[in-house]
Amino acid sequence: MVPKINDEFREKAAGIRLLALDVDGILTTGHLLYGPEGEELKIFNTQDGLGIKQLMAAGVTVALITGRDSEMTARRARELNISHVIQGRDDKRVALQTLAAQLAMPPEHIAYMGDDLVDLSAIQYAGLGVTVPNAHWFVRQHADHCTEAAGGQGAVRELTDLILLAQNALESTLRQYLEPRSEDTGP
Repeated sequence: MVPKINDEFREKAAGIRLLALDVDGILTTGHLLYGPEGEELKIFNTQDGLGIKQLMAAGVTVALITGRDSEMTARRARELNISHVIQGRDDKRVALQTLAAQLAMPPEHIAYMGDDLVDLSAIQYAGLGVTVPNAHWFVRQHADHCTEAAGGQGAVRELTDLILLAQNALESTLRQYLEPRSEDTGP
């Protein structure tokens, strides 16, 4: 079933040109896993990754802004060709404003997705502030939109689909995955 969006969300999402994402709790479940040698492990959702690629193919820039420094985050960003990766930043709003200035991007063209209190100022700065159902209750209360999927469980993919829908690009994005029917290929 095609996702449904209300008019307010559609209006805000239609102009999005930059999607900035927190990592832990958004691209991952927020759990911290450590191996026997102390190495950090993260579990990323592959559907989120494809959604990010589809959104970038539609002309939307994607950035990661995270409070932790992690080689796993840098690796995932490289795999997805995300060139704007800001790590070790607790003040997400300042990081987002700095990136917005570098890209000459006004707040109304920015979506930010985060799940905890350190994300709230960035959520409020962005033209479209989004969170997840497993976010802190205060963040959910102040975000423009809360996804149905939890962080690390397809929430980013849900958001990328909704942005593409609002920008009238979802149908063409999805159509490329269909095999042509025999009547569509001609004689």
